[in-house]
Amino acid sequence: MAKKKKPACICPKCLPGWLAAFGDLMSLLLTFFVLLLSMSTMDRNKIAEAIGSLNGAMSVLEGGVRSEVSHHRQQLATPIDAQEETAESVNRIASAVVEANEFIDEGGGPAITLEDAEEGFMITLPAKVLFRDGSAEIVGDDSILFLKRVAQIVSSFPKDVEVSVRGYTDDRKINNNPLYKDNWELSAARAISVVKQLVENGVSSKSIHGAGFGEFRPIATNFTEEGRAKNRRVEVRFIAKKRESKDKAKQTILDSGMSDDVEIKDF
Repeated sequence: MAKKKKPACICPKCLPGWLAAFGDLMSLLLTFFVLLLSMSTMDRNKIAEAIGSLNGAMSVLEGGVRSEVSHHRQQLATPIDAQEETAESVNRIASAVVEANEFIDEGGGPAITLEDAEEGFMITLPAKVLFRDGSAEIVGDDSILFLKRVAQIVSSFPKDVEVSVRGYTDDRKINNNPLYKDNWELSAARAISVVKQLVENGVSSKSIHGAGFGEFRPIATNFTEEGRAKNRRVEVRFIAKKRESKDKAKQTILDSGMSDDVEIKDF
């Protein structure tokens, strides 16, 4: 009896070999990019600016659609602290700056900025936002409200953060002003006015100080009105006190040849 022939196999053909290799390659690439993301560090100010830009594009900013926090961000900066609460506070200050510029900035000129600095970060307040010409008295409800909001946020910062308020002027001489003889006195008085406003609203008096630099540290030319307006400013700097910096300073003093019986204390 003749054997019946088996029917031809109708099974589907297997996938080509190159497709399996391609799938493995895609899996490895995905793993590689996930690893890069997990090892990356996030710049909190860039994140704040990106969020502000997105919110502005979607027209959901409370103060309007302006989202630029700073025109001149310095890239070589040391963040104050890695703690989550500090980063959140910085983001809150960034939001306050954006909103303040919407309400305060009238007629052009310099705006309030939030920038990185070598020792932490700082808020730059144009003098026209806070003071009248030749005066150190803070005027304007919006300006006072902004300083109150900043003070409330700063009061939640870690205790090792020091606040340095610095006043600056342009190079024009002061004439016929019974209160201030020169730009040194005016810049110092303006810095102290901001210090008092912040202390009155919650900032510890032990962690804040004021200083005046007069016209001697300009950030723009004094030959144009626009440049002079930029130079008339108050900077509120937030500085982290780091133990390693103190230790380095001590070592430098010891290396300079001071007597061994001199005791160096922490302040």
